[in-house]
Amino acid sequence: MRMVLASTGGVGKHGAKQAFHIQTSRALMVVAILLGFLGIIVSVAGMKCTKVGDENPVAKSRIAIAGGILFILSGLCTLTAVSWYATQVTREFFHPSTPVNARYEFGSALFVGWAAASVTMLGGSFLCCSCPAEERRGQQYYRQSQPSTAREPNVKMSSSPIRGEQCL
Repeated sequence: MRMVLASTGGVGKHGAKQAFHIQTSRALMVVAILLGFLGIIVSVAGMKCTKVGDENPVAKSRIAIAGGILFILSGLCTLTAVSWYATQVTREFFHPSTPVNARYEFGSALFVGWAAASVTMLGGSFLCCSCPAEERRGQQYYRQSQPSTAREPNVKMSSSPIRGEQCL
């Protein structure tokens, strides 16, 4: 490898290795975006309030869990990419051969990436917890309310000669 002065903005001694880390982080972020997009589509199909997919509650909850797993994987890819890049920045910052004017520091994008990974994994965890308990499987999603017998008015039937008439 050749050495180029840092003031020219060229690639230094560790430039090829750093370029590999940047490209790998970019690829992980693209995979995270694709997994997140698939997670949205699968999660919408698994929501209880949609009529997409099977009407079986167990199948709907399994679809929602699959969406949650996709979100967790997306968050892990994001966390891996952001943390790997932060590790590389830290390593280069403390490397003795790195010139002072060529040292990077943590920017706001790293913190946004960590926050996004955390929220994505938290949301995926909530979706994974949507599986119904064993005793509730097979029941309907929404219970139909039973009519109350305490407040019903008294209905008296009259013996009128006309069929089907009721008098109150």
